Amino acid sequence: MSVRFEVNGRPCEVAPDDRRTLVEHLREGLKLKATRFGCGQEQCGSCVALVDGQPRHSCQLEVGHLQGRSVATAESLADSVEGRALLAEFERLQAAQCGFCASGILMRALAFLRGAPDGSREAIAQALEPHLCRCGAHPRILAAVQAAWLATREGR
Repeated sequence: MSVRFEVNGRPCEVAPDDRRTLVEHLREGLKLKATRFGCGQEQCGSCVALVDGQPRHSCQLEVGHLQGRSVATAESLADSVEGRALLAEFERLQAAQCGFCASGILMRALAFLRGAPDGSREAIAQALEPHLCRCGAHPRILAAVQAAWLATREGR
């Protein structure tokens, strides 16, 4: 019997003994290139995707364990109000300098926007703390997420 799950709202099917990681399946199997392979040890956050709405490191998550789950990647950001707000603010504030870590940060920020009652800089910094950004864009990233949080609360 195959393992069935969704990726960005589309059905996906793999063998139950498929040992590929989610990031491998996304990039190689589905040709979705936004999710990046970084450290491979759940430390940098470049590979973060949402699984059932929660941020998960896709570098260690085997696709054979995704039965019935829903996976969202950065390719789906434009499909939601929160995602569009994040994309607009990241562009406006030029928050992603090199862009390597951006998709993972955006996905964790999307989960934050959907569930956080507090959009303070401190709350955002805490939510994004697991991500490593080496290019110095962190202050702009925090500002972009805060602006997106405000925009979604104000209905913009």
